[in-house]
Amino acid sequence: MSKPTPLSGFPELLPEQRFVEQQVIATLAHTFELHGFASIETRAVEPMDQLLRKGDTSKEIYLLRRLQEDERQDSAIKAGVGLHYDLTVPFARYVLENAGKLEFPFRRYQIQKAWRGERPQEGRFREFTQADIDIVGRDVLPFHHDIEVTRVMLDALSRLADPKLLGLPAFRLQVNNRKLLQGFYLGIGAPDVDEAMRLVDKLDKLPEDEVRKLLVAEAGLSEEQADQCLALARICTADDSFVAEVRALGVSHELLDEGLDELAALVRGCAGLVTDRVRIEADLKIARGLDYYTGTVFETRLDGFESLGSICSGGRYDALASDGKTTYPGVGISLGVSRVLVPLFQRGLLVADRSVPSAVLVALNDEESREAADLVAGALRGNGVPCEVAPTPAKFGKQIRYAERRGIPYVLFTTDSGHEVKDIRTGDQVPADPATWTPSTQDLRPQVTIKEQNS
Repeated sequence: MSKPTPLSGFPELLPEQRFVEQQVIATLAHTFELHGFASIETRAVEPMDQLLRKGDTSKEIYLLRRLQEDERQDSAIKAGVGLHYDLTVPFARYVLENAGKLEFPFRRYQIQKAWRGERPQEGRFREFTQADIDIVGRDVLPFHHDIEVTRVMLDALSRLADPKLLGLPAFRLQVNNRKLLQGFYLGIGAPDVDEAMRLVDKLDKLPEDEVRKLLVAEAGLSEEQADQCLALARICTADDSFVAEVRALGVSHELLDEGLDELAALVRGCAGLVTDRVRIEADLKIARGLDYYTGTVFETRLDGFESLGSICSGGRYDALASDGKTTYPGVGISLGVSRVLVPLFQRGLLVADRSVPSAVLVALNDEESREAADLVAGALRGNGVPCEVAPTPAKFGKQIRYAERRGIPYVLFTTDSGHEVKDIRTGDQVPADPATWTPSTQDLRPQVTIKEQNS
C-alpha cells in the first residue's frame, strides 16, 4: 500500500493531543453536569429538509447516498439525508420527537462530532467536535435562562483557562441582543432591518468604510442612517454603561428599550464570574448572521488568536422548534472544541507531557520473569496506578531510555530484596510496595502544558 495522502479538513490527533482533547471534554461535561444539564447524543444524519431550516447552507451539507441503490430503498433516503453540520438542528428535532417524555424547561448538553463541507482553513474543519448547552421551554422561556446559560459557559471557560487546571488562553465572551439592534434600526427608520443587521455583522471582516457603503447600497439606508448604525456598532463596554451610550445617540423605540434592559440584566448577572482569564463585554456590533436568533446573541474570542474568529457562539431562539400547536423556545451556546484546540496543537503550543497514560514502566529482568512482572503491574493497577510492562528484557539503561521517550516518569525494578521505584528525572530510587505505592498526583496522569505564543 502506498503512503496515504492526508485528507484536508479532517484533523486526526496524536495520542498526547487526544489526551488534551479528552481533558477538555471531561472538564466541560463535569461543569455542565454541576449546573444540572443532562447529556444526550443525537444521530449523525438528518433529513435534508430539516438541515436546510437554518438558512442557505445547502452547499455545506454532506449528502449521504447508498452506493448500491435498490427499489426497496427507504423513502427518507430517497428524499435525501445528510450529516448534521451543527448540533442545534438535531436538538430541535429531538425535542419535537421526545416532547412527551421530557420535563420542561429541558436542560441538555451535547458534545459530539459534526460535519461541514466548507473550505478548510485555520480553525475551520470539515469534521469537528462541538460542545453545546441549551435550555428549552414549552411555549415560554423566561429571560433569566439567558443569564443562566451565559453563566454556565463562563464557568466552563474559566475552568479551561485556569492555569491550575488546563491553562488555555484567556477568553472574551461578547454579548448583544437582537431586540436592541432591531429596535434601534426601526427607530432610525431603516427600510430593511434584517439586511442592516446582516451587513453590520460583517464589521469583524470588513473595514467600517466598506460596511458603510454596503448599508447605503444594499440595505437602502441614507448616509445619516448608516452613520447612526456604525455609531451603535462602536459601543463596547465591560459593564452596563453601554445603556447610557446608546441613549446618547437619541434613538427611541420600545423594542430598543426591551433589548437594552435584557442586555444590561445579563451583563450585571454575570459580573461576579469575570476574572483576568475570562471576561464578558457588551459588544453592540455582534448580530450573528443566522436569522432564527430573536434576542440574546453570543460570540467569543480567544486572546492572541483573534484570527480564528468566534470560537463559541449562540443565542436566543424563540421559534426554531414547533409542531404547529406548541412552540419550544430556547437559548443555547456552542463551543467549538476542535476550533479552539487544533490550531494550538498545530502551532505546538498545547500538548500533554507524555504520549501514554502510563506513570510507571515495570522493568523486565528476563523473559522468564514476565509473568511475575505482570503480577506487579496488576498490583499497581489495583491501586489506581496506570502502568505497563517493558516490551523486552533489554539492559536496564535501554529500558529507562524507552520510558524516557514515552514520557513515563517512573521505572519499577524487582530485586532479590523486593521492589524499588526510580524517578528517572531525578535519579532518586526508593523501596516500594506495588500494592500500596502511588506517585504524586501530578505524575499520576499526563499533565497539559501550554507554551507562550511568540509575539
